[in-house]
Amino acid sequence: MDPAGESGADGNQEVVQSQSAANGADAMASRDPRSGEPAQQQGAVREQRPVMHIQVVLDRLGFSPGVINGEVNEATRNALRAFQEANGLPVTGTADQATRARFARWSSIAPTRVVTIPTEFASGSFQPVPDAPAAKARMERLGYSSLQEKLAERFHTTPETLRMLNPGGEPARGGDQVPASPKPSEAKATSAGSESSNMTFRAGQQIRVPNVGHDAIDPSGIDDKDWLTTLRNLGVGTDQPKVERVVVSKSKGTLKAYDGAGKLVASYTATMGSEHDPLPLGEWQIKGIARNPTFQYDPELFWDVPDSDPKQTLPPGPNNPVGVVWIDLSKEHYGIHGTPAPQTIGQTESHGCVRLTNWDAARLAQMVRPGTVAVFEA
Repeated sequence: MDPAGESGADGNQEVVQSQSAANGADAMASRDPRSGEPAQQQGAVREQRPVMHIQVVLDRLGFSPGVINGEVNEATRNALRAFQEANGLPVTGTADQATRARFARWSSIAPTRVVTIPTEFASGSFQPVPDAPAAKARMERLGYSSLQEKLAERFHTTPETLRMLNPGGEPARGGDQVPASPKPSEAKATSAGSESSNMTFRAGQQIRVPNVGHDAIDPSGIDDKDWLTTLRNLGVGTDQPKVERVVVSKSKGTLKAYDGAGKLVASYTATMGSEHDPLPLGEWQIKGIARNPTFQYDPELFWDVPDSDPKQTLPPGPNNPVGVVWIDLSKEHYGIHGTPAPQTIGQTESHGCVRLTNWDAARLAQMVRPGTVAVFEA
């Protein structure tokens, strides 16, 4: 997962588009300078966003900081711990001297890049997602409610961060401060955005975004065209490591993935369980993987809704209650899945399952297979 040598920094949009067409990614795919070349910036201004740079590199390497927002939070500290563990460094969870020295390898990767929003990406129907399960069941698809929300998922960030990076709809030129993250109770409304805030972005507009990478896509091995579209929309590449074991830690709030040699190759902050639906500790196996799944809403399985509510089948889409992926476990009714509210990962409780951001769930879905061991520990 070495991000050096991938395709994306500022400028050269035509080159990006031609490379993207060749590798199956969208026209906003990354295009990095070669190893040793300086970071490419828009104009002559060099950004000063050290935390976002760390988050971007960690995200590219598979040690996810959750949403990339320029803040040092628990998800970023978890990602730093995993990076340090995988690289034989002291595990401090901070960007200490040894870690910064190792990060120098990726100093040419800018924390952000400027992209042009493609017409194809901006097209389609954006509809508000209702709260009531019955209303959701009547929708054809639980898609993105706004272009702003779709862009935020594509670049593993939040609508607030996109607005900060593009004040007045123009790419920011300096090291702006990122606003505080919303409280968990506000996350749903913030994630969905509003009609007025959606008007900030449009097809053909140039915007500054976190410089996420590792997003090259080989379409030859994907028969499911809807899944191919999902990977493009999430900026998730197809070149992912294969893992033999995942370990979910309740106390650490993480999901770690190990390959056949026992090497840590990916780590994600996760939400898992509650006092009503505790994480089922033990060793389980992955039974199967559903991509862009429907969701069977059964009130009897939820402690916080009346059992008298009718059962519903909710359509697929990124705003489905389990997001874009359901990884089924041998423990009945339990799985690893995505979420329509990435800002809440690691902050709010779940109904017992293990919840990741949609982009992290999509990555993991390409790493595991039926029979992969899933260890749930305290």
